[in-house]
Amino acid sequence: MTAPLRVANVSGFYGDRHSAMREMLDGGEVDVLTGDYLAELTMLILGRQRQEDPSAGWARSFLSQLEECLGTALERGVRIVSNAGGLHPQGLADAVTALGQRLGLPVRVATVSGDDLLPRLGALRGRLRGGDRPPGDRDVDDALTANAYLGCRGIVRALEAGADVVVTGRVTDASLVVGPAAWHHGWGRDDWATADLDALAGATVAGHVLECGAQATGGNFSFFTELLDADPAALDRAGFPLAEIAADGTSVITKHPGTGGAVTVETVTEQLLYELTGSRYGGPDVVTRFDTLRLRPDGPDRVEVSGARACRPVAS
Repeated sequence: MTAPLRVANVSGFYGDRHSAMREMLDGGEVDVLTGDYLAELTMLILGRQRQEDPSAGWARSFLSQLEECLGTALERGVRIVSNAGGLHPQGLADAVTALGQRLGLPVRVATVSGDDLLPRLGALRGRLRGGDRPPGDRDVDDALTANAYLGCRGIVRALEAGADVVVTGRVTDASLVVGPAAWHHGWGRDDWATADLDALAGATVAGHVLECGAQATGGNFSFFTELLDADPAALDRAGFPLAEIAADGTSVITKHPGTGGAVTVETVTEQLLYELTGSRYGGPDVVTRFDTLRLRPDGPDRVEVSGARACRPVAS
């Protein structure tokens, strides 16, 4: 049995709190930093940027965060996994490598790509319509971006190869957490066994809770006034969340001591329900059943999440 992996979130969206990476590194022990920078609107913004500059298409705020934190992360052996590569993961990877050279820090950077469907969009649309692409198909000709949601396997391979920083394109938000957990615990070394699938489901739940940053620590809590009644300054600077993910996929959601916000069964439940359309949460790694989850307090600002069960995704 491996020890739980402490995965911390440092960004819930492109433009989130710049100091979050430094706060998570300095606030307590972490093993992996993850950051989600992509949304559908973000892909549009990055697509327009790349139209004007072929070297663009990635989240520049990630690089400026990293400039302040790369040395600390490397010194402490903290891995960094981010989808800030957006539409041009290699461009960001090259920038991270150049940053390391400028700072005198040897950094191993890996990219995960394969999500860009734009070169094949016409053929894919034709296949869906049962034939070849119609001439002058404006849906294809006018498309700015077209990306598939990748799962965790590329991230796992990158970490197994020794990457310090993993830069991805469009992977699912939760897979940014699932990948490090699968790598750390050795899930699916040969194939996903049934126990591995349930563990992956548990890590998917943890990733879903972490993906939006401080939403899990009260920022998306409908009854936030209850937090303010206890402490009027409770949400002035809500701490970013982290998950302690065990070998069976059970996780404890928490935050660093002394940070704002709160981690309670209620705040975690609210984030669990974020963007859900039913009891089964689809993804390229597993389909996770949310109707089997159990949440219980595990101390101040600590909530254990267990009981995740998985179904294989259709494409498996």
